[in-house]
Amino acid sequence: MTLSLLNPPRKTLQVMIGQVPVGGGLLGTTASAVVVQSMTNTDTADAQATIKQVYELWQAGSEVVRITVNSPEAAAQVGNIRRGLDALGCSVPLVGDFHYNGHKLLAQYPDCAEALAKYRINPGNVGKGAKRDEQFAAMIEAAIHYKKAVRIGVNWGSLDQVKMAKMMDDNAKLATPLSSDALMREALIQSALESAQQAVELGLSPNQIIISCKVSHVQDLVAVYADLAQRSDYPLHLGLTEAGMGSKGIVASSAALALLLQQGIGNTIRVSLTPEPNESRTKEVIVAQEILQTMGIRSFTPLVTACPGCGRTTSTYFQELAMQIQSYLRNQMPVWRERYAGVENMNVAVMGCVVNGPGESKLANIGISLPGTGETPVAPVFVDGEKTVTLKGDNIAEEFQAIVEAYVQKNYVAGGKLHHTNTPNLSNSLARTNQTIPIKAV
Repeated sequence: MTLSLLNPPRKTLQVMIGQVPVGGGLLGTTASAVVVQSMTNTDTADAQATIKQVYELWQAGSEVVRITVNSPEAAAQVGNIRRGLDALGCSVPLVGDFHYNGHKLLAQYPDCAEALAKYRINPGNVGKGAKRDEQFAAMIEAAIHYKKAVRIGVNWGSLDQVKMAKMMDDNAKLATPLSSDALMREALIQSALESAQQAVELGLSPNQIIISCKVSHVQDLVAVYADLAQRSDYPLHLGLTEAGMGSKGIVASSAALALLLQQGIGNTIRVSLTPEPNESRTKEVIVAQEILQTMGIRSFTPLVTACPGCGRTTSTYFQELAMQIQSYLRNQMPVWRERYAGVENMNVAVMGCVVNGPGESKLANIGISLPGTGETPVAPVFVDGEKTVTLKGDNIAEEFQAIVEAYVQKNYVAGGKLHHTNTPNLSNSLARTNQTIPIKAV
């Protein structure tokens, strides 16, 4: 079997979430990059706590942030949250997550309706029967009036039960009925597309609509979106709902999103992780970024290559250094992103012994090969494929970090032309030196 390389992005209509473009490639638009989203878990009625968390998510790299708008108290604070973020220089678009009473809140709190860049509407819980159409229409009319984008977000946990019951009855009459799983997937797709069509008939531009159909099983998600991508030109928001906690949530989300992104499907993503107690909400942003970066779709922060360790590396020093350097790079990115064009493409290698260490280090922009068990306690550093210095002594982390900082300042011009790419250029290496700097023996 021949595996295909990364497919080009599927062409879609382009939707603006505030100043952030989503999708594209149709009607003369240029396809935009896959956008990283996240969502707060603060009580939106607590404006200060929400401002703080939105700011943290934005600093971590979230390009759109969704907040819950579930009560009059929450809706009353949305405008204050927007103004508080603006005062901090944070322009990240806010998405209002509405359920059950969104039609009332948008009408009663115009400051909220204006401050949000997008409304998230779940067709399964805006009302039942005639009320469903009336309340859905009220939200769409608000989006038209305030010129806001809308995500029609269907979720398998809250499908329209009337629609589902009818589809089940119709399916039972077929000579070859669909399986229950296939029927559920078809119900999700029909609910999304019919709601989108209804919004257009109400006057909403197709260029204001994004669609999502979220489930919590990987294969169901892949099947739904592969079908959905064939049946519409709307941008698609990807996410495995209720992905879970820790490694389970990360692995499940990575598997599902990677399979779809590989096919060119998906214009904006969120990794819905259940945070562990006291864990930062920014982890879901980091995981989403790393999915895109490891697949070669986008770059967000310099990558650190590090060996896993084995019997040749009984010291944990290389692990500690890799962790320290990775944290340092990510912490520097909010500053570097503004100052140094292209720095997110830089590769750094932290290796643990002589077997693969020098080779991997030479392939990175900057690499260090630490000594393994029984090896000479020195650590050669390679810059653009050339050995430039050998470190040993007590300050290896600090000295290597200083080398990285100097490299960034030398090779990436502030706010301007990129001098360097993520492929080492042996003819453009830094000056070689035989100097040995005292650093901690390992």
